[in-house]
Amino acid sequence: MPRRPFAGGGRDALIVAAALGLALTTVLATACGGGTVAEDVSAPAAEPVTHATPPTAPDVRRPDAPAPGGSGPGGPPPGAGRPAADPVRLRIPAIGVSTRVIPLGLDRHGRLIAPTRFDVVGWNRAGPEPGEPGNAVIAGHVDSHSGPAVFYRLRRMRVGDRVHVDRADGTSVVFMTHRLARFPKRRVPDAEVYGGDGRSPGLRLITCAGSFDRSRRSYRDNLIVFLTPTNP
Repeated sequence: MPRRPFAGGGRDALIVAAALGLALTTVLATACGGGTVAEDVSAPAAEPVTHATPPTAPDVRRPDAPAPGGSGPGGPPPGAGRPAADPVRLRIPAIGVSTRVIPLGLDRHGRLIAPTRFDVVGWNRAGPEPGEPGNAVIAGHVDSHSGPAVFYRLRRMRVGDRVHVDRADGTSVVFMTHRLARFPKRRVPDAEVYGGDGRSPGLRLITCAGSFDRSRRSYRDNLIVFLTPTNP
């Protein structure tokens, strides 16, 4: 069964449905906040906010499929081969984020349940742990009814910014930002977001962006930060 991140119930739930998900429709739909703080990402929808060379088109795997082995002709990338322990803390010095990471499960429709708190982020435990081959996905709310939430400043990240993921076994893995992009929720490139090349770890940070649709209680777009592993 394909990986189907993010969904939630009626209240302020962040919904991300991924590759080969619901009715074969690409959906990255979120209602990740109360809409009290406007998310102002200057780039037009589906255009990169900041851009570097895009990664090679990845291979989408089911979340329950074993990760292919092999390190490739150049040897393992940074972060590869480390113990696959669950993430417990996310640190983004460039935007002042240091927050707890909680595992997110799936609802009965196979969609990822959003964090119930606005000051923590959630990791898709149906996918890889950060540092494993494939793309780990971490998401957080952009705002709440009372103001900015944990990923409100995510749009301020720049290419080259580092993200640190602390894991339950005491190790950490470091990722470097190589791209930020905003997409309408039904035009997200699922393979690029949720897949992987079978050898290299990746990380995707996701929150809401664009204008807020009050009738749907949802932002119209998603902001996605694409990261690759780097040396500490």
